[in-house]
Amino acid sequence: MKQLPQLDAANDVVFVGGGEMGALMRSFDWSTSPLGPPEIWSPTLQTMTRMLLNNSFPILLWWGPNYIQLYNDAYIPVLGHKHPKGALGKPFRECWSEVYPVLAPLTDVPFNGGPATWVEDIPLELYRFGFPEEAHFAISYSPVPDPAAPHGIGGIIAIVHEISAKIVGDRRILALRDLGSRSAETQTAEQACADAAETLATYDKDVPFALVYLADEKGATARLAGQGGAGPCGKLCPPMIDLHDSSAVWPLGRCASTKEIIVVDDLAKRFDRLPAGPWSDPPNMAAVVPIPSNIPHQLAGFLVAGISSRLRFDDRYRGFLELVSAQIAIAIANARAYETERKRNEALAEIDRTKTTFFSNISHELRTPLTLILGPLEDMLAQSADFPSSHSERLEVAHRNSLRLLKLVNTLLDFSRIEAGRIQASYEPVDLAAFTAELASVFRSLIERAGLKFKVDCPPLPEPVYIDREMWEKIVFNLLSNAFKFTFEGEIGISVRQHHAVEVVVSDTGTGIPAEELPELFKRFHRVRGARGRSYEGSGIGLALVQELVRLHGGSVSIESEVDRGTRFIITIPLGSSHLPAERLGAARTHSSTALASEAYLHEAERWLGNQFAQDTKEQQADAAGVHPLPMVGKQLVLIADDNADMRDYLSRLLNSDYTVHAV
Repeated sequence: MKQLPQLDAANDVVFVGGGEMGALMRSFDWSTSPLGPPEIWSPTLQTMTRMLLNNSFPILLWWGPNYIQLYNDAYIPVLGHKHPKGALGKPFRECWSEVYPVLAPLTDVPFNGGPATWVEDIPLELYRFGFPEEAHFAISYSPVPDPAAPHGIGGIIAIVHEISAKIVGDRRILALRDLGSRSAETQTAEQACADAAETLATYDKDVPFALVYLADEKGATARLAGQGGAGPCGKLCPPMIDLHDSSAVWPLGRCASTKEIIVVDDLAKRFDRLPAGPWSDPPNMAAVVPIPSNIPHQLAGFLVAGISSRLRFDDRYRGFLELVSAQIAIAIANARAYETERKRNEALAEIDRTKTTFFSNISHELRTPLTLILGPLEDMLAQSADFPSSHSERLEVAHRNSLRLLKLVNTLLDFSRIEAGRIQASYEPVDLAAFTAELASVFRSLIERAGLKFKVDCPPLPEPVYIDREMWEKIVFNLLSNAFKFTFEGEIGISVRQHHAVEVVVSDTGTGIPAEELPELFKRFHRVRGARGRSYEGSGIGLALVQELVRLHGGSVSIESEVDRGTRFIITIPLGSSHLPAERLGAARTHSSTALASEAYLHEAERWLGNQFAQDTKEQQADAAGVHPLPMVGKQLVLIADDNADMRDYLSRLLNSDYTVHAV
């Protein structure tokens, strides 16, 4: 009969290598274990022991019906304080009593001849560091066949991988993501705090309860702005905390001074009621976390976060709360920026409303005296044949400039009505080609008198176009007078065509517009600097009004221009009426009309030509009569330079008797 090897020899053979666990197993008194000394172990158990000791992956071997434990170095961190006395050679039920009811069914199945079991994530509450701890593992339990075992299965080989850090980390990333996504919707700092607390409450395994306090501007007090998971508030969440009160239930003042996280670890002593949290026992720790501000040397507030009773408050936990605080800080800063912008926009809107009301009121007020001025002037002009020529000329100047002022006032009134949404359009089907040609014909005499060609190309359209006649008149007159103002030679043209929509083009061969000025051209009161025109007068709102009136027709206006080559304004108007407000089709107007007779545009444009035609006529008459004016001797010369012809004439009449006047 072969003699069994001695104990030391058997230890050296079975527990060869294995690092710390190999040394522990060699020194362990196996005779006190249900497994007995190694020399009586089955060859399968001896082989499996050598295999796990020399493996770098966490492996646990449960052997026999009592699941006696053997494990390697890589498994030691899983055991925590249980290693080694509470684990090595101990039955599974004794070592892992807190999770035995959960794991036993998973081990019994393969041990009793069933298939191997595998779980990707099994959550467990382990008591391995002096407190019940949340832990997560990926496990695989496989049977170990052994001919020497009564039923052919000697034990269970457990491949164990702890994924607690990954599961908790992923969960915290989701919490930070949700905090960030909700912060984009907040419009006030209070709402940002309330949303943050509510979001954290859904992640109660990391933050059992959350209180968010907003600090005042002076840093004297903090008021509760959000709470989540705290339940009915009592002493736990006071609505206001004095930051200078050292006896306050939460040390916010100390946190404000240090700008660091303060841990409160005696909640059970401080409060008679604590939030339950997701576990069987409530949290006993909380962290007071400063919430930074975008204002230097100030805090936006404080986060009081409950600390899970199942997790250690380590550097990862601390870092997570710091990131939460940073997210809340961003939400508060964004909300306050939004609030500031909203107040600014409200103030600007109020200024705009005030401006609109002012323009509307002042326009109405100016129209009344202007009407009373124009009426008598027109009556007197009708009788001007009975007046001296000098008086008639002065009446014409007054009438012409009154019309010009009325045109400006009416434009301002149009803008005020558009901005207030009180513009009253009356859209009706119109033969747009004929109507446009009729309006353009008003300018023919003036344009040709200036030595320019005028091309009107408006062939009949297949169908009527819905427009407001008054608005269209202003569009055409403004564009033609603008073309005349900046065209000194060549031609001015207007054309109408129908494609998918109606296209109206007003073109000229004038001075053109620099490319950098084109984006600004339709802005109100914008004037092109240094532009050469027949006059430098103008309010800079004519083209802006054109754009607004075209938009009211559901259309658009664009511009093409090249310096010294000319400009094209292109208006596009949709066909039909579906794009127009149904209630304004053929609607009656209740507001006073701001339409002007064409003479207002023509009189102004005629004055841009100056007195050159009249001067030429006088010189021709003098030459025919043989009369040549002699220069006035002894008078000083006065040069008048003004872009308004009426102003030049007026000043010349005032100074002519005492000075030699040259007006340009």
